[in-house]
Amino acid sequence: MIDIKFLRENPDVVRENIKKKFQDSKLPLVDEVIALDAQSRQNKQEADALRAERNRYSKQIGALMAKGQRDEAEEMKRLVTEKADELAQREEKEAELQEKIKNIMMVIPNIIDPSVPIGKDDSENVEVQRYGEPVVPDFEIPYHTDIMERFHGIDLDSARKVAGNGFYYLMGDIARLHSAVIAYARDFMIDRGFTYCVPPFMIRSEVVTGVMSFAEMDAMMYKIEGEDLYLIGTSEHSMIGKFIDTIIDEKALPYTLTSYSPCFRKEKGAHGIEERGVYRIHQFEKQEMIVVCKPEDSKMWFDKLWQNTVDLFRSLEIPVRTLECCSGDLADLKVKSVDVEAWSPRQKKYFEVGSCSNLGDAQARRLKIRVNGEKSKYFAHTLNNTVVAPPRMLIAFLENHLQADGSVTVPAALQPYMGGREVLVPVK
Repeated sequence: MIDIKFLRENPDVVRENIKKKFQDSKLPLVDEVIALDAQSRQNKQEADALRAERNRYSKQIGALMAKGQRDEAEEMKRLVTEKADELAQREEKEAELQEKIKNIMMVIPNIIDPSVPIGKDDSENVEVQRYGEPVVPDFEIPYHTDIMERFHGIDLDSARKVAGNGFYYLMGDIARLHSAVIAYARDFMIDRGFTYCVPPFMIRSEVVTGVMSFAEMDAMMYKIEGEDLYLIGTSEHSMIGKFIDTIIDEKALPYTLTSYSPCFRKEKGAHGIEERGVYRIHQFEKQEMIVVCKPEDSKMWFDKLWQNTVDLFRSLEIPVRTLECCSGDLADLKVKSVDVEAWSPRQKKYFEVGSCSNLGDAQARRLKIRVNGEKSKYFAHTLNNTVVAPPRMLIAFLENHLQADGSVTVPAALQPYMGGREVLVPVK
């Protein structure tokens, strides 16, 4: 959420930013919020004047009573009551205006970083760098669920009967591989100085609207019927929510946390062959990383976060690349974002396995996460990035480590988490 003062003083900058995000339908909102802000400021001035008059009259009552001027004192009391009633009306109007302003400000997109490439959608994202040599073996690589079935490692039919489409049972070596990747990612981030955390898996609506846009919330979140609770779509939501309405001592920054959680997503509109299996599902587990830092440090942390994901995938011998998200592909709260994509030998292309985002002070402003600095208070910057999400990691892992005989090699870094096994052998 943009600072109202910034919008008031730089309306053209905000309009240009909306155009860069190809959201021209939101352009009228700038003038609308400026008009509401002017009303609010005028209303505040009038309320302050009423408050001053009421206080002046109140002080006169005692003096008039002391002089025996009872009639004049009663008149002052009447005026105090009258001003109090007017003031109550002004305060009610102020609350209404502030609510309208807040609702509009939460729809206007955040100001993107100048380095963000301009483009309409993800087709115009820009490749930054490749890490590792992408290899296409001289044997056919089956679809990932077919590989898993060779190990008796997945049961989609039973899951469909129990929970519907978008769910799965993992079993045997595949289930163990799933847990091993999560455990390895946890220790990988701890070794990099991050504090491990297991957060709440449900959050209140005020946290939901603090960490994401309304459009994202509608497309992703599952609401708990009859309660003010939502299932988290990623642990970033509850991890950033941990700091809601707090004032942090500047000396305590940065907070660097890595969190494990199950994640629950509606995944509206998912379809096609590459959406089947465990590529896009309603429930999965993930290791996440978040940072709460000073504004001047957020660029440095942004680069560190996506590099962590690259390093983790390379430690498991999976080729990856980084992709700079263009303006039209950025969610409204994001200042800048880089996707990490893993190589798929079967598809002969890369696919997304992680997304690193710098949200500036947008989430902090919504959630009132402030920092007590040496000179003044200010809003913190928040960042997040996927360490690993095993469903997609499993696809990349199995495809890149599959051998011609159907076995799957286990890289040295993961072997301690797999009981020392170097190779997984299919059942059929």
